[in-house]
Amino acid sequence: MKKIIIAGGSGFLGKSIIHHFDENEFEFVILSREYFDTHKKNCVVKLWDGKNIGDWKSELEGAVAVINLSGKSINCRYTDENKRLILSSRIDSTNAIGKAIEQCLNPPEVWMNASAATLYKYTETKNHDETSVEFNDDFSSNVCMEWERAFDNFKLKKTRKIILRISIVLGKNEGAFSRLASITKLGLGGKQGNGKQFVSWIHIDDYCRAIHFFIKNKLTKGIYNISTDNPVTNSDLMKTFRKKYHVPIGLPAPEFLLKISMKLIGTEPELILKSRRVVPKKMLGEGFTFLHPTIDSAIENLI
Repeated sequence: MKKIIIAGGSGFLGKSIIHHFDENEFEFVILSREYFDTHKKNCVVKLWDGKNIGDWKSELEGAVAVINLSGKSINCRYTDENKRLILSSRIDSTNAIGKAIEQCLNPPEVWMNASAATLYKYTETKNHDETSVEFNDDFSSNVCMEWERAFDNFKLKKTRKIILRISIVLGKNEGAFSRLASITKLGLGGKQGNGKQFVSWIHIDDYCRAIHFFIKNKLTKGIYNISTDNPVTNSDLMKTFRKKYHVPIGLPAPEFLLKISMKLIGTEPELILKSRRVVPKKMLGEGFTFLHPTIDSAIENLI
């Protein structure tokens, strides 16, 4: 069987990838700080500390792919300690995997390392594709840049390297989708802030299909924006949620109120207010097609 290693695979994205692949063709090894039951016959958990090479290194031998999704969640307040953990958890895991691959006799075919579409400069008028070098100068963007630099430091002759600049991933009962659906049904699904900020997104099925695409296509390498080519404004996003859930009213959340409420629930308002207008020029140019190219079709599929 073809083996895929997922570091930080216990979350929404990792579990979705495992579910996507044929369990009779692929086996998975999850690198996790804590053991958990995967309830999948083709999946095992190996303990690691996200920092040091350990017994898990042997699992990389002969693997078709290593996917690093490790990192403390950014859904928190940006205190000094949380900032330190957000950065260090990403850099340490990247360095550990890179060093382990360097020691492999039969290294993995491809190493995919997560990053985020949040690094691009705030814009309401211009799409950012993979050639863009206009980046924000703020904490979350600087984390992404340092994360990618750590990844770039490894010069591997036998392993393709791919940076995944991931946008908001929409999946049933998970993450952003469930939160937006909940507030919509409560009648609070109006625009957030001025509503002009752009939201770059991808349906979870297309996210998993993109991962599969990179594994199958041996010429893929470098930076990829993991998003559809149809970013939408926050105002249009919430309008679509209201339409799909047949809720005629959506109270707006002005910026000052949003900042107060986000502080109360222990997270940062930039997660909603920051404009991300990102498109996947490179994936499309290499032949990838989307099952859910529009926000209308994505939400329709998930409700």
